[in-house]
Amino acid sequence: MIRLMTIEDYAEVYQLWLSCTGMGLNTLDDSQVGIEKFLKRNPTSCFVAVLDERIMGVIMSGHDGRRGFIYHAAVHPDYRCRGFATQLVDAVLAALKAEGIAKVAFLVFARNHEGNAFWDRLGFYAREDLVYRDKTLIEFERIDT
Repeated sequence: MIRLMTIEDYAEVYQLWLSCTGMGLNTLDDSQVGIEKFLKRNPTSCFVAVLDERIMGVIMSGHDGRRGFIYHAAVHPDYRCRGFATQLVDAVLAALKAEGIAKVAFLVFARNHEGNAFWDRLGFYAREDLVYRDKTLIEFERIDT
């Protein structure tokens, strides 16, 4: 079953993220406070996949009114290749489209070969014409799985 994510899902979702190789988390944005803030801002576009009352997949997304962005899409390694990730992506794309968003983007670590192969299969393409840049305004600790 695919359903909207709530803050009550946080502990289980966080453990799911830690079980997935290739995730990039941090102690600020991915804290319970950070995720609660994100969910309040994006109440209709973050989803979990539940099987036997256990969360085994998650996808978060939001938008700025023009473009959508996907964050932290993950399926527990024991539940991959069963269609859950595709269902989660479909739910996000439908939610963003319903809000009038015409284009969606996301970041995947180059070292995450399994993740990149998944997105390729779904028809998402890698942009070779961009340079990704960021600047830290508040210090935090990175957690790479």
